[in-house]
Amino acid sequence: MTYLKLILLLVHTIIVSTLALLAGLLDRSHKIYFILTKVFSAPVLAMAGIKVKITGKENVIPKTPYVFVSNHRSLFDIPVLQRFVPNDFSFVFKKEIAWVPLFGWQMQLGPHIIVDRKNPEKAMKSIEKAKKMLVQRKISVLLFPEGTRSKTDEMLPFKRGAFHLAAQVGFPIIPVTVSGTKNLFQKKPFRINSGKVTLNFDKPISADNINSRKEELELMQKVRDIISENYKELSSAGNA
Repeated sequence: MTYLKLILLLVHTIIVSTLALLAGLLDRSHKIYFILTKVFSAPVLAMAGIKVKITGKENVIPKTPYVFVSNHRSLFDIPVLQRFVPNDFSFVFKKEIAWVPLFGWQMQLGPHIIVDRKNPEKAMKSIEKAKKMLVQRKISVLLFPEGTRSKTDEMLPFKRGAFHLAAQVGFPIIPVTVSGTKNLFQKKPFRINSGKVTLNFDKPISADNINSRKEELELMQKVRDIISENYKELSSAGNA
């Protein structure tokens, strides 16, 4: 069953990535791209046997730009977020993903933002691009402030970029907690497990009047504490 799931997911990813690649080339407004990724994320979750419960959706006002800040546990976080984040959004993703055949190429042509974590100058240019996405195009931005997937039950230290971005544009941050994806993909032995996932949207946190690095770090710690506490509560309820 696992290998059947894998084959179906690979075929689906190739088809959708090709369509998204064409959409990115032909429609620079990315309207078609957003529709494609939202609609075609649903079959990914269905084929993998993943059921998703949404909480806090009322905290997200439609068509309002936010800086979404999420924990990151699994590759399956991405289709979960693409399917269920109510507003169109741009991922901020590490440059290594950009060169994955088809998937990475369509991410480059889509509305997403590549960040080079090893090059501070290029990383700042990515922040500037994210600012334009929020201010000029009114498209939300979603970041994983841990920088990569956590392999333990503890979140990794947060990086400051998301909070610097929010402070620069003055748009609110919405803490996002994904729980239940950790054990969906298993390497040893190789297995794709069915499971239940909870996606929680917390209340927006104002980033107005953040004028110093110290205040950005305080905001970062506040958001990290919220996501960490939410994750612990969901994990204790049997949804790790």
